[in-house]
Amino acid sequence: MTAHLDALLDAEFEKSRRLIDAISADAALRAQVPDVVARCVAALRRGNKILFAGNGGSAADAQHWAAELVSRFNYDRPGLPGIALTTDTSALTAIGNDYGYERVFARQLEALGRKGDVLFAISTSGNSRNILAAIDTANESGIATIGFTGRSGGAMADRCTLCLRIPSDETPKIQEGHELLGHLICSLIERGMFPREDD
Repeated sequence: MTAHLDALLDAEFEKSRRLIDAISADAALRAQVPDVVARCVAALRRGNKILFAGNGGSAADAQHWAAELVSRFNYDRPGLPGIALTTDTSALTAIGNDYGYERVFARQLEALGRKGDVLFAISTSGNSRNILAAIDTANESGIATIGFTGRSGGAMADRCTLCLRIPSDETPKIQEGHELLGHLICSLIERGMFPREDD
């Protein structure tokens, strides 16, 4: 049994190593990261905010990354305005009940989003209907849309301002890639907003 589990562990570690190598070698994906950071820093300097939306594990990412901005990432500094649209159960259930689950993020964007904000739209498939509705609402409202999805990009690929496509078709690995890039982007936003002498 131990040998079998060790083999499974080795296989998963190897898949994760290959994923990181693939992300690192993806020139187009790497080139998008500074653009995402620049858009976010510019928005924050204008007094705008960063919004996050996703379902399931992607909802956890939305909350996680918003918290990294509001609290801190690598060092102490003033808080940054990040809002996860996944956390208000009263709003989510009211909107779901009154308008349908497809509108749970779009309706919040209508209420909370402002021209110049940035929306991080997270969907491993790129086809989540409530995420697509949020992207459409954001685009209509002058809110930049940063998509996080998998290799194909799904329906999100052509609807986002920028779409970061993890080079994988396996949902857990796509999520691992999202977490890697999400952390990197939060770190670079922090440094862009509050540079340190050693930067």
